[in-house]
Amino acid sequence: MSALLTVEEAQARILALGAPLPPENIAFPESLGRYLSQDVVATRDQPPAALSAMDGYAIRFADLPGPWSIAGEVAAGASPPRALGAGEAMRIFTGALLPDRADTVVVQEDVAADGAALTLTGDGPASLGKHVRARGGDFAAGTLLLPAGTRLSPGAIAAAIMAGAPAAAVHRRPRVAILTTGDELVAPGHPLGIGQIPDSNGAMLAAMLGDEAAAVGLPLHARDDRTVIADVLKELARRHDVIVTVGGASVGDHDHVQNALADAGGAVDFWKVAMRPGKPLIAGTIGAAAFLGLPGNPASAFVTATLFLLPLVRHLAGARDSLPALRQAPLAAPLAAGGERRDYLRARLDAGGLTPFATQDSGQTFPLVAANALLVREAGAPARAAGASADYIAIA
Repeated sequence: MSALLTVEEAQARILALGAPLPPENIAFPESLGRYLSQDVVATRDQPPAALSAMDGYAIRFADLPGPWSIAGEVAAGASPPRALGAGEAMRIFTGALLPDRADTVVVQEDVAADGAALTLTGDGPASLGKHVRARGGDFAAGTLLLPAGTRLSPGAIAAAIMAGAPAAAVHRRPRVAILTTGDELVAPGHPLGIGQIPDSNGAMLAAMLGDEAAAVGLPLHARDDRTVIADVLKELARRHDVIVTVGGASVGDHDHVQNALADAGGAVDFWKVAMRPGKPLIAGTIGAAAFLGLPGNPASAFVTATLFLLPLVRHLAGARDSLPALRQAPLAAPLAAGGERRDYLRARLDAGGLTPFATQDSGQTFPLVAANALLVREAGAPARAAGASADYIAIA
């Protein structure tokens, strides 16, 4: 029997199933969560000139401590009426252009105006350039602000607009199809027969994908029939970039996914990964679509989606870093030694540290409600005491 792939090997091979999807330009208000297809380089200085950071008076620092004669005023968006002369001050508001030859702003709370005369009543600015936003103080033209592959956050959107970008250049989001399999599964809300259970995995995966993918419709379902599954896969491959099945990935008499994939013209890249839960993972292609066959147990589906499905979808959407981040925290309780495979233990992280749940049965759904971390325990790892550091992946 061939050796099982490591998680890292499986992740690399899954990401190699497809390249980032073609770019498109979209309006910035629609770009939240999308991944840039090209660098955002500033085309302008920001600020474009020296601006006031406060409401007050523009002065020459050399003229302190005053008094001054008021030579006019300038508001944000207006041009100063003229340059500032010796012993002069100009009323100025936050965001307004500094007049020529002004270099400092005294805040309005530190001065008193009497007609055209201005006197210092407080401490005044402590240094040259106080309360002034220098030209290019945020960024200068030519600065690389956001490299390709950056996920657009609200702040990143603001920076791209301020840099002069007319629209968001992003990769197209992948179209993902979710197909659950199993005669025992019944659509949510429908009556259950003997031996049947609600089909929860499809909705769970759709929720995990969220806005990472485009056109993730209601999950489909197929009974345990090789021909039926093959027909559905062929149809889905015509319209999707990623097809993910749930269940039927193991070796039982009713596990038809791998054979159905072959019947539909697909190809398997690998099967099985050295991990628990989630060992019977299938990865391959069908037509131009990437294919992932996830195990059907809830915890197995959740863990494999976290480690493989989400990274694949983010990779196709253009993410620079698509794999989940590995973090560290102290154990809140002792941890037993590892077994033959790497474990991803459902756990809770709080102020006391990481606590793995007492039960790790992959068929249980309820522990996923309280879990906010997957504690990573390497194969053959020695037992560890409370307080020892452990690796984990944060989950929602």
